[in-house]
Amino acid sequence: MTMNLTPDEKRELFGEFDPDQHAEEAEQRWGSTDAYKESARRTAQYTKSDWERIKQEAAENTGAFAAAFEDGTPATDARAMDLAEAHRQHISRWFYDCSLEIHQGLGDMYVADPRFTANYDTDHPGLAAYIRDAIRANAAR
Repeated sequence: MTMNLTPDEKRELFGEFDPDQHAEEAEQRWGSTDAYKESARRTAQYTKSDWERIKQEAAENTGAFAAAFEDGTPATDARAMDLAEAHRQHISRWFYDCSLEIHQGLGDMYVADPRFTANYDTDHPGLAAYIRDAIRANAAR
């Protein structure tokens, strides 16, 4: 994935995380898929302000998931499923058409890949599995 950002803008937006370090792995794993190609096409055009909006929307969704999780809302509750659907729509709006099937694969990866799990579980242990379960419940309704 090519980003139309300077190195300073990348540091400002992503801090210690360097998306370029993961670009090769992503291309090897998914480079031949339509979703990857669409994401690469879209993201190459995004400005710094686009990335700020994407990050803000994602953080709001994750924060709402964390609140539901902390409140004890079951992953099968409409509140959690609605958050899962908002997550799926965010991906579709900014990156690629995220079908329910693809979304379930992402949810599974959030738990199976320790890098993704750490992203969600650092402040809320168990949140990655909760999000996965809400994604599965959303796909089943």
